[in-house]
Amino acid sequence: MTSSPMADARCQYLLHLLAQVPDPRKRRGRRHPLAGLLATGIAAVIAGSRSFAAIGQWAGDAGPVALAALGAERGPAEESTYRRAFALVSADVLDRVLGAWLHTRATQAGGRLVIAVDGKAVRGARNREEKAPHLVAALAHGIGAVLGQVAVDAKSNEIPAVRELLKAFTDLAGAVITVDALHTQSDTAQAITGRHAGYVMTVKANMPTLYKQLKKLPWTAIPATSAVSTGHGRRARRTIRAVLVPAWTGFAGAAQVAQVRRTVTRKGKKTVEVVYLITSDRDADPATLAAWVRGHWEIENRLHWVRDVTYQEDKSLVGTGNAPRVMASLRSLAISLLRLDGQANIAAASRHHARDPQRTLKLLQTA
Repeated sequence: MTSSPMADARCQYLLHLLAQVPDPRKRRGRRHPLAGLLATGIAAVIAGSRSFAAIGQWAGDAGPVALAALGAERGPAEESTYRRAFALVSADVLDRVLGAWLHTRATQAGGRLVIAVDGKAVRGARNREEKAPHLVAALAHGIGAVLGQVAVDAKSNEIPAVRELLKAFTDLAGAVITVDALHTQSDTAQAITGRHAGYVMTVKANMPTLYKQLKKLPWTAIPATSAVSTGHGRRARRTIRAVLVPAWTGFAGAAQVAQVRRTVTRKGKKTVEVVYLITSDRDADPATLAAWVRGHWEIENRLHWVRDVTYQEDKSLVGTGNAPRVMASLRSLAISLLRLDGQANIAAASRHHARDPQRTLKLLQTA
């Protein structure tokens, strides 16, 4: 396969970044470099591999040229090699490396960066001794690339994990962070604005006092913006009204509050949901706020759902050491690279790459 110097440089850059992940294995008997194992694992997951056995099989079929380009000059490794290495490798360092690599591509592709933050448990990794790992990820709206991921401490919850995730970004200036109602916290708002970024936070009934205060505002006197969407046998109308923030909200940098009314009609039955927003963006008009709120759910539809359905993450039996989190990171990276390549259907894209290892190598070389 021929490739351009730029493509080769990009693949080498990925290998250079992966080489920054410390190899935890003992030197004696170490035959395959960790960067090559990780790069091969990434390529195999892009091609749809869901287990260590599948990764080993993909490597065995890839051929020496593709493996050499992935830093696996000594040929394919056995399944057990991937299993041991991925169980020991630092998932924190790996997530930082992969997130930094994707961050440069996402900001180039998307203009102003809007980032959805949300958590997901890797349920298949639950065992009798330990809870399932719970990971909080950051996804670029519209682009579909995962820009960062951290694990929730076993004795904690998602709320402090989100603040840790924000610390992992070298530059958030000008970005907008969208979070669901769980993360509508004054400390989180402070952490976001402290990084010179903005936020859009949702207020629901889980914050009863604030919810009631926002509900009492004179919304009927405020001009509204509406949009209608149809699909999946339903019709949804979203109406949003925004006003300058009252002084009593108490959120750092808060500039506007908004009411979002969602009316869904399915088979003649109508349901109405009303939520409220707090945002630090003074200039965002109601239509923009509505787009950000809708875009936030891409992290469920374009990442978590795909990891569960296409990659069968919640049924995965990978459960040793750091391996469940490492595999989750590789799945997120695979989805991100395919999204950046313009692929809408990840399952179909995986099948496409599974038929020819050179396609996967080309994707890594041109990402």
